Amino acid sequence: MEKTYQGWLYQKQADTAIKNLRRNCFEAKYVPDAKTAFNEIMGRIQKDACIGFGDSLTLKEIGVIAELENGGYNFLNPWKKGITRPESLALRRKALTSDIFLTGANAVTMDGKLVSIDGLGNRVAGMIFGPLKVIVAVGANKIVANVAEGIDRVKKIAAPINAWKHDYAPPLRSPCADTGTCSDCRPPARLCCNTVIIEGCSRDQERICVLIIGESLGF
Repeated sequence: MEKTYQGWLYQKQADTAIKNLRRNCFEAKYVPDAKTAFNEIMGRIQKDACIGFGDSLTLKEIGVIAELENGGYNFLNPWKKGITRPESLALRRKALTSDIFLTGANAVTMDGKLVSIDGLGNRVAGMIFGPLKVIVAVGANKIVANVAEGIDRVKKIAAPINAWKHDYAPPLRSPCADTGTCSDCRPPARLCCNTVIIEGCSRDQERICVLIIGESLGF
């Protein structure tokens, strides 16, 4: 029963966010679950398209990344096992000229904006400019009231988990990987180096498609 209640709330919040995303000239759509999200995304990807990837645990959780890796697609995955750091960076650069760029966002605001904070910046760079089409997949757990709340969410939830996941050794290890709390650290340990608020698609309307999924996905 609890899942039903949460699903109802997610959809109501998503309805408001999607209305305002569309006002800001994003393409925006709500889907109820991971299976529907998988079908929606894969239905938008042509077999001959060059597909860039800005990283997203959500896309991995719903099965899109495994399908792209194993289905004969021209998929540029900078996190593919076995590649070197220079090879990974080359793929991230090439992704900026892809036909379709897949990624996630750290937060979607109720007033129709995307909030993302990056370390290197390849994810937010591709969202802003370069790829012909961007698909941003986000779980409804990432809906927030406003930009300030979105940034707060990154600092308190997404960044510490991301730092812990990467498990870098000093001097690249962020303090929050050990404490779980933001200490506003400095480079080179800092992962939160590029804060980007995308407020709309005014010059290239609906270039960015925001797909809100009615489940708790990613972090």
